[in-house]
Amino acid sequence: MTAPDDTQETFISHLIELRSRLLRSIVAVVAVLLCLFPFAKQIYAVLAAPLLKALPAGSTMIATDVTGTFLVPLKLTLMVAFLVALPYVLYQMWAFVAPGLYQHEKRLAVPVIVSSVFFFCVGMAFAYFIVFPVAFGFFAGYTPAGVQMMTDIDKYLSFVLTMFVAFGITFEVPVVVVVLVHLGVVELKKLRAIRGYVIVGAFVVGAIFTPPDVLSQVMLAVPLWLLYELGLLVARFVSTAKRDAQAVEDSEPAK
Repeated sequence: MTAPDDTQETFISHLIELRSRLLRSIVAVVAVLLCLFPFAKQIYAVLAAPLLKALPAGSTMIATDVTGTFLVPLKLTLMVAFLVALPYVLYQMWAFVAPGLYQHEKRLAVPVIVSSVFFFCVGMAFAYFIVFPVAFGFFAGYTPAGVQMMTDIDKYLSFVLTMFVAFGITFEVPVVVVVLVHLGVVELKKLRAIRGYVIVGAFVVGAIFTPPDVLSQVMLAVPLWLLYELGLLVARFVSTAKRDAQAVEDSEPAK
């Protein structure tokens, strides 16, 4: 039986290690931020490019806040720095929790982390390169006569980040489906049976998290549905491989 002093010492050592790894992660993000800060204006220009291309000739974005011209590019650069440093941050998280995991949990965790980051980035890229040009062109084309479309840079950043998060989370659907099936939380046939509800739910999610135009909603709902189907397809192979491995293990003679 573990003594109370040993338990307390172990708990304190874990807290010290957690603090150390958090500090390393923060230092990494700050270091990347300092390297990227001289290019903050250019980074925001890249983010604003889809909207600027859709605006009429001669139109620009505006800053209604006195500090907006400095703080908005800084906030964006900080978020980019976090994305750049994310592999190191995830490594620190993994190094902290890995000693307490079983071997089969470690085998599952690494692919889940890598695929989650990959699909989230793919979702952001999908929003930037495909959704934004279409959505901004649609809005610019419906600007009433006598009205000049001029967007505040802070509101634009908030809108873009919301879209990035919405599409990034949407593209995590295959990972969620595979994990649920692999852990036995939900059976694959049950996920197939609720396919119709998922399709309806996809359009509801599209209506909530995208601008109020049908095209943007469809561009979120359809990928969400297709990614769900991709998750079902991958989950079938994962469950088959797991079943075969279990059968081989059961057939081996006990030592």
